[in-house]
Amino acid sequence: MALPSYGSNTRQSGSRARRHDRPNVMVICVDQMRGDALSCAGHPVVKTPHLDDIAGQGTRFARAYSATPTCVPGRVALFTGQSQERHGRTGYRDGIPFTEAHPVTMQGVLREHGYQTQAIGKMHVFPERSRCGFDDVRLHDGFLHFGRRYGGRNLEANDDYLTWLRRQPGMDAHADYFDDGVGCNSMVALPWNRDEYLHPTNWVVHETLDWLGRRDPTVPFFSYVSFHRPHAPFNPPQWAWDQYYSRERVEPPRGDWIEDFAEFRRDNYHQTVMGRLDPESHHRTTTGYYGLISHIDVQLNRLLEGLADHELLDDTAIVFVSDHGDMMGDHDMYRKSVGFEGSAHVPMIVRPAPRFTPDAPRSAVVNDVTELRDIMPTVLEMAGVPIPDSVDGASLMPYVRGSRPQTWRSEIHGEHTHFDQSLQWVTDGRRKYLWASAEGKEQFFDLEEDPQELHNLVGDSGRQAEVEDWRRRLVGYLTGREEGYVADGRLVTGRPAQTERSDLTALLGKGSG
Repeated sequence: MALPSYGSNTRQSGSRARRHDRPNVMVICVDQMRGDALSCAGHPVVKTPHLDDIAGQGTRFARAYSATPTCVPGRVALFTGQSQERHGRTGYRDGIPFTEAHPVTMQGVLREHGYQTQAIGKMHVFPERSRCGFDDVRLHDGFLHFGRRYGGRNLEANDDYLTWLRRQPGMDAHADYFDDGVGCNSMVALPWNRDEYLHPTNWVVHETLDWLGRRDPTVPFFSYVSFHRPHAPFNPPQWAWDQYYSRERVEPPRGDWIEDFAEFRRDNYHQTVMGRLDPESHHRTTTGYYGLISHIDVQLNRLLEGLADHELLDDTAIVFVSDHGDMMGDHDMYRKSVGFEGSAHVPMIVRPAPRFTPDAPRSAVVNDVTELRDIMPTVLEMAGVPIPDSVDGASLMPYVRGSRPQTWRSEIHGEHTHFDQSLQWVTDGRRKYLWASAEGKEQFFDLEEDPQELHNLVGDSGRQAEVEDWRRRLVGYLTGREEGYVADGRLVTGRPAQTERSDLTALLGKGSG
C-alpha cells in the first residue's frame, strides 16, 4: 500500500501547533447510542446541533451497524478491525484477557508507526488497566460490575474519574458516581444531583483537553475519547432533562411479532430487557436517554473549541461512532444484544482533517452498509499506515473522498447470545432477516417500507422468494460453524449458544481466576 504524501513538516509563524506530514486522529466513541438518535438523521425529538455540524463537514454513514451489539464485543471489533467470525466474540463476557486474545489493535499499529496514542474514558477490557496498544489510559468504565465485584473492590485503582471526583471541593473519600442510586442497567431516570462540572461526561472532556496541552508536539497523535454515556444511568444535567421532559408522552413502536419472545417478558422491572414499563416510567427513561445525548453534544462542541484553541482542528480527523444502540422500549425491549434497529444500528460519522483532505465532500451521506470493523482500516489509511492482514474490515476513505470503492460488501452478518440462545441476523440496511436459534423463530423486514420493523413478512405469501434468499445467506455464514447451527444446508434449532468461539477457550480460565 502506497503511503500518501502530505508535504513537509512545517511550523507556521506564531503558531503553537507543530504541523506534521500525517494527520492527528480523534475517534470519539459513545456507549449505547442509537443510530437514529441524531437530528441530522431526522429524529423527531433529539437535538444534536454540534454532531450535525461534524456530519456537515464530512460523511455520515446512514446504514452503519454493530454486528455484535454489546459493549465488550463491539469494542473488540472497533479496536481490531475484525468481524466476529475472526475475533471470536459472539456474545457478552467479561474476564477474557484482551491483549492475549486480540494482540493487533488500531492504536497499537499507530503507536508502532510513530503516533502518540491516548485513551480517555471507557475501555471495558480485562484486566481493566490493560492499555491494549495505547501509550496511556485515563479510565472510567462506569459502574462495571465485574471490576467492582471480582477485582478486589479497589475501585479507585480501576477508575481515574472516581479518584478525581473524591479530590474535588465539597467531595470526600466516600464520594461515588453511584451515590444517587441510579443503576448502570436500570431504566430508573432522574437529573444529575451534583454540579454539572462533576459529571462523567464533562470529566472525559476535562481530561482530553488537559492531555492535548501536555502531549508530545513532535509526533502526530491518536486520541480515543470514549464516553460512558448515553448508557445508563440515565442522569443528565437538569437543563438537559428539562429539554425533553415536558414533551408529549408517546408510546414506543410495537411490532406484530413481539410475542415471539414473550417467555422473557418482565413488565415494570427496572432492569428489564423484555417488558413494558408504565407510560410515566418509559417517558422518564427516554427523557434521561435523550438528555444524555444532548449533554454529550454540547461537550463535543467544547472539545472542538479546545482543538481550535490548540490550533489542531484543521490537522485532526474526527471519527464519531457508538459501540451499539439501545432499544428504548421499541417492541417492549430495552437495552441491547438484539439485531433489531434500535440495538444494532449505530451512528457513524467521518470528518477528515481539512488540511490533508481539502477536497473531501461535505454533508455527504452514504447508504452502503458499514460496520464497526471498518473504523480501524479507515483510521490507518488516514494515517498512511499499512493495514494488517488480521483486519477483515474495509476502509471508508474512498467514500470520505467522494467516490465509491470498486467493490463493497452487499450485507452484514450479525449475532449475539441473548434470551438463552443465539440471535442471528443478516441485513443490507434495506432488508433484514433474523433467526433465533432456540426454536427457529424468524423475522423478515422491509426496512425501506417499514423502518420501525413493525411487520414480520416471513408469512407473507408475496415475499417468500425474498425470505428464502435471505435465509440462504444466513446459512452461508453459519455453514461449518462449530456450534452446528447448519446441517445439510438447513438451519438447525436447539443448538447450545456460545459467547465466544472455541479458540478463545484456553484464555477463559486465566481471565476468570
